Amino acid sequence: RDFMLRFDLPRVPANVIRWEALVTHALLWLALLVSPWFLVVTLAQGFIKGFFGHQACPGHKLWRKLFESRGWGGKLEDVGAKMFAAKLLFIASAVALGLFLGGSALWQVPVMVLLVFSALEWALGFCAGCWAYGAWYRAFPPKMG
Repeated sequence: RDFMLRFDLPRVPANVIRWEALVTHALLWLALLVSPWFLVVTLAQGFIKGFFGHQACPGHKLWRKLFESRGWGGKLEDVGAKMFAAKLLFIASAVALGLFLGGSALWQVPVMVLLVFSALEWALGFCAGCWAYGAWYRAFPPKMG
């Protein structure tokens, strides 16, 4: 890969990430069909994983321990792109909650976008946020030194 890697944080198991995307997908459906307050969970997950790393998220720790104890973890992936995707989850969840609190039905739009992105991750292993992360670093490589 030719985009910026994070060597300062532990890599993440691919199957745990896909499972978490499925859980996020379910939470987003609950937000649409039951209550937008379910977005508080996706907001918190996106914030913790995006700004502190997946290793700081209690849910990720639980799923990782469970999956790895059964040999289901899968290949390890760089966490940098996954943290970027989590930041996008945080931002979109914050926008949706803000719109909801403002009384606008448009809160559903970012939720639907997140539904598509989370489905692509859990069903196909395609991380749209990771793709954007890679495209950004190819277009604007960091200045070293």
